[in-house]
Amino acid sequence: MTTFHVTELRIGQAVPFGPDGALSAIDKHKVDGPVRAEKLGLDGDQQGDRKRHGGPDKAIHAYAVSHMPDWAAELPHRAARFSPGAFGENLVLDGITEADLCLGDLWRVGGALLEVSQGRQPCWKLNLRFDLPDMARRVQDTGRSGWYFRVSEPGIIAAGDHGRLIKRRHPDWSVARVSHLLYHDRMNRAALAGLAALPGLPDNWRRLAAARLSSGQTEDWSRRIDTPQPLKAD
Repeated sequence: MTTFHVTELRIGQAVPFGPDGALSAIDKHKVDGPVRAEKLGLDGDQQGDRKRHGGPDKAIHAYAVSHMPDWAAELPHRAARFSPGAFGENLVLDGITEADLCLGDLWRVGGALLEVSQGRQPCWKLNLRFDLPDMARRVQDTGRSGWYFRVSEPGIIAAGDHGRLIKRRHPDWSVARVSHLLYHDRMNRAALAGLAALPGLPDNWRRLAAARLSSGQTEDWSRRIDTPQPLKAD
């Protein structure tokens, strides 16, 4: 797959969300008209938790609109929720999924040059978003997580633009393959070593792979995917 279609752009503001009112900008609204992509994301977009979201390696979150019918079929009692923007994405894309792009890919989208940096590691906020206590785990298990772009060259992006593959640096490392390694084939030492050595891999993923190789164990996911309990007042 060497092209995709931008069907929508979305941005959001950080507002209280969750049991203790932590900030989140997962609720993103559709933008009419072009938006400038900068090194830290789309103009007007915010991230509530900058420790885990945002930054150059997570500047723009993209999601495949083709996943929505699959989610609706699997979870018919939540079908109405599976529409563009449901996963807090900035770019709603058609014609491509996690299996079709690789880490390090360079894509020309409108006037911007975007680089695939990493897949999304789903967190507990998806549980609240869909009112399903295991939604983050479902996203992780299926690999329908979406992915992040770095902004290699800032520029204007608009709905209707087409993404065009400029360069594929790591053809063996699709986003889908990395997801399978992280969450299913978790202690494949040869693959973990290959991932850790991959040029351009974000530091947090390199540390994750190195830690598994060193400890022989998978990290604890519970704090990321299980909804926290509200803090008790003194």
